[in-house]
Amino acid sequence: GAGAGAGAGAGAGFPDAMYTEAGAEMVPSAKDAYSNDIVMKLHVPTTAEVEMLGDRTLIAQIVASKNAEVVDKLAANGATVFDMTQLSRTLSRGQAFDTLSSQANLAGYRAVIEGVHALRRPMAGMMTSAGRIKPAKVLVLGAGVAGLQAIQSAKNMGAQVYAFDVRSVVAEQVESLGGKFLMVEGEEGAGAGGYAKEMTPEWFEKARAMLEKELTDVDLCVTTALIPGRPAPELLTEQQLQAMPAGSVVVDMAAESGGNYKGVKPGEMFESDNGVKVIGFTDLSDRLAPVASSLYGNNLTKFFVSMETSKGNFGVNMDDEAVRSTALLLSGDRVPPFVPPPPPAPKVEAKVEEEVVEVDPKVATWSDARSQTGIIAASTLAATMVPNGPMLNIFVLSNIIGQRVVEGVTHALHSPLMSVTNAISGMTVVGGLYQMGGGLFPTNATEFFGASAVLLSAVNIAGGSIVTHKMLDMFRRPDDPPEYNEYYFLPAAVVGSGYVATKMAGWNGMDTVMPILSGLGCIGGINALSSQKTARLGNVIGLSGIGLGLLGTFATAGFDVPTALQASALLGAGGLVGYQVAQKISPTELPQTVAAFHSLVGLAACATAAGDFARHLGGAPLDAFHNFAIYGGMAIGAVTATGSLIAFGKLNGNLPSSPLALPGRDPLNAAMAAATLAGGAGFLMTGEPGMAAAALAAGAVVPGLLGAHMTASIGGADMPVVITLLNSYSGWALCSEGFMMDKPLLTVVGALIGSSGWMLTSVMCKGMNRDLKNVILGGWGAKAAAPKAEGAEDGPLLAHTEINVDDAVERLKLADKVVVVPGYGLAVANAQADVAEITRRLTKDHGVEVTFGVHPVAGRMPGQLNVLLAEAGIPYDVVYELEEINEKMGDADVVLVIGANDVVNSAAEDDPASAIAGMPVIQVWKANNVVFLKRSMGSGYAGIENPVFFKDNTDMLLGDAKDTCSKIAGAL
Repeated sequence: GAGAGAGAGAGAGFPDAMYTEAGAEMVPSAKDAYSNDIVMKLHVPTTAEVEMLGDRTLIAQIVASKNAEVVDKLAANGATVFDMTQLSRTLSRGQAFDTLSSQANLAGYRAVIEGVHALRRPMAGMMTSAGRIKPAKVLVLGAGVAGLQAIQSAKNMGAQVYAFDVRSVVAEQVESLGGKFLMVEGEEGAGAGGYAKEMTPEWFEKARAMLEKELTDVDLCVTTALIPGRPAPELLTEQQLQAMPAGSVVVDMAAESGGNYKGVKPGEMFESDNGVKVIGFTDLSDRLAPVASSLYGNNLTKFFVSMETSKGNFGVNMDDEAVRSTALLLSGDRVPPFVPPPPPAPKVEAKVEEEVVEVDPKVATWSDARSQTGIIAASTLAATMVPNGPMLNIFVLSNIIGQRVVEGVTHALHSPLMSVTNAISGMTVVGGLYQMGGGLFPTNATEFFGASAVLLSAVNIAGGSIVTHKMLDMFRRPDDPPEYNEYYFLPAAVVGSGYVATKMAGWNGMDTVMPILSGLGCIGGINALSSQKTARLGNVIGLSGIGLGLLGTFATAGFDVPTALQASALLGAGGLVGYQVAQKISPTELPQTVAAFHSLVGLAACATAAGDFARHLGGAPLDAFHNFAIYGGMAIGAVTATGSLIAFGKLNGNLPSSPLALPGRDPLNAAMAAATLAGGAGFLMTGEPGMAAAALAAGAVVPGLLGAHMTASIGGADMPVVITLLNSYSGWALCSEGFMMDKPLLTVVGALIGSSGWMLTSVMCKGMNRDLKNVILGGWGAKAAAPKAEGAEDGPLLAHTEINVDDAVERLKLADKVVVVPGYGLAVANAQADVAEITRRLTKDHGVEVTFGVHPVAGRMPGQLNVLLAEAGIPYDVVYELEEINEKMGDADVVLVIGANDVVNSAAEDDPASAIAGMPVIQVWKANNVVFLKRSMGSGYAGIENPVFFKDNTDMLLGDAKDTCSKIAGAL
């Protein structure tokens, strides 16, 4: 159990109730507090405290070299003592335990604050009607932890900052903070453990001359040079002080150890005879007591947790460099001073002469030419089997144009791209309309299948268009000018009216133009998504294209009035259903909605294929290619429909997200694929209607089972890839319909959607390091995870550090740069509005620069997180893609990871055996501090442990993301 002395935190603003709430037992007296097995303290204990401690364990800042008498008494009592001031500075993981650094950071900041308070002028420059005020000139002597913080703090206040240090290697750090480094040529002053070493008198003479010249116009000088356990070096002489202008200020942070200015008065401020104020306060970090206490407690907690040998058991492992370097006494026995081990000798590897194979350009070119020849020959052979040459031209050109157009769509708009292609894929309605008849109600199979296709397609058109409109509206910024994109429906309205007028006049000259205009509208709608400025216009253009296509189909389908009423009723009913669904959809539900819409496209394609077969049943035999298009449309539509339904179930939580692993999965997939091909061969070769119908039915059932099984065999983590792949399938189904019915519009639109989905699938596979072939074939050939070695679960205990909301708030306030990395957990918690409020508070109230990093596969479909952030009003120009944010990560003070796991998992880079090895991830661990907002310590969607949770610069803030974000926003 943990105990704390009553009133222990009163000076830092922590009432006893906070300790009790955290699980500590409040004890009434110091004697009771010191009766615990392990005592954690800030400073060296008094004589009375040594006696109360007895032979127990003490963790504190002892500074043994200055408090030898206290150490002797502790040894006489048989105490075990860890002196945190002795922590090895060469230990990288020791940064989390480094109490000196955490306090020095605060002291550096406070030193500037105290100096500014005593300075009789502003720090930043000003331009007023009365005249111009130059920025204050600040000189920081010593660029260690405290010095760098002082530089940054002064720079943030608008001062001109100069810095000097014996270690020229810190020049780059100084300049990265906006300061100018003053260099003295000669010896290098970097010593062991990162501290400065003592320099020669000659070097100091040069430095003094340079500094004396610089100090003549300095407003504030902060001295920070201090080597633990030694007297502070003199950096500011009396002569230099006399050179400073009246009204200037010196803050000597080394006053407690003799001062960098030997005339300093520890704990006091005085004014010299030439009017320079000299501040020698020795409690700079104590003047920020709440934060100083929190950081110190965090350091000690992490140190203590690192000493845990097994759950709940504390041990002293002298092989641990952190423990060994801080160990002062073990049961009263003195521990010899720690000597860091020498760096390992560089391995001298025998040079293996690599045979440089020179590539003969002639051979390489010949090899590539043969490969291209094979591809072109195969494509040419396939093309000769297509009887409709003009349609083939349209198909090829549409694929090329579609790929180029889709490649230009910005990553942030991939979700609207998926949605608008959903709406466009509703052009399966064209095939259904051409099959309709019978008056007010269908009278045969063909008419029934056509009516079904119209109804299903109408749901897609209305739902996809409205969802796209809603998403794109979310990307509007408050200061964007008003838009009147609805005016651009005028061209389509004029063309449509003219077309109706010419048809009524008996002229059919525009019949061939309308499909072309419709296809161009669909292409233009997607092309407009290449820019945020034109994206919303793109939805208008796409809808115009769909509208012209519908109008042209209605006008050429040869409907009588009752059939036209039937078609209108089906379009209206489907549109109403799509509207109702779209109105209820939140950004969190986009992935499963898209999957559901895909299933409708697949079903509509199946219905159209079945209807076309039924229409020609009993008539003249169809050519082989027409039959191939019928069977292909049925098979692709069935795979799309069932695969999309399974994807919907996984994404919506109706089905488990883990991959289905039936025995003999791969042979089963192969058997169903073979059965599909066999059914196609039978359909093409038989002339008997009953056999053809049976083969076509097999072409629906078997591919449907194959699509369901392949999708079920894919894990939930790969669903973003599956969604885009199914999007592509829906396009190819539409292409088959175009060839089957000889409708160029369907071929153009189908090729556009197919190439769009294919391109997005490639992007997703690259972003997730997935093999495209493996995903397409439902995990074909994927190996089971290797079994754990015996006893592997008994490996080293990994400890994570947890913080509360107040800790997180303080870190955010103290930061200059904050990066937020959202994941699907943000969407599930619906916390985007609270995150937007956190962003607003940090930027406007605390001057913090806040940016966002979004992984391309974060969420359950491409671009979903971009839509969520846009919905919350976060400007898209502060949201960066993976490559861009990784470049900025090293400069971030705090990274707030909200509901993301796999996309920030360092195992992708560090563990070749990991299931996500090689996957591009956001490198959050490169920031100064990472705070994870998670519901629990559970693994992510891919089921893989995240090593970043246990890094020294990582803290976990566990709980519901919405509740936690709301509390952070409120505290800010």
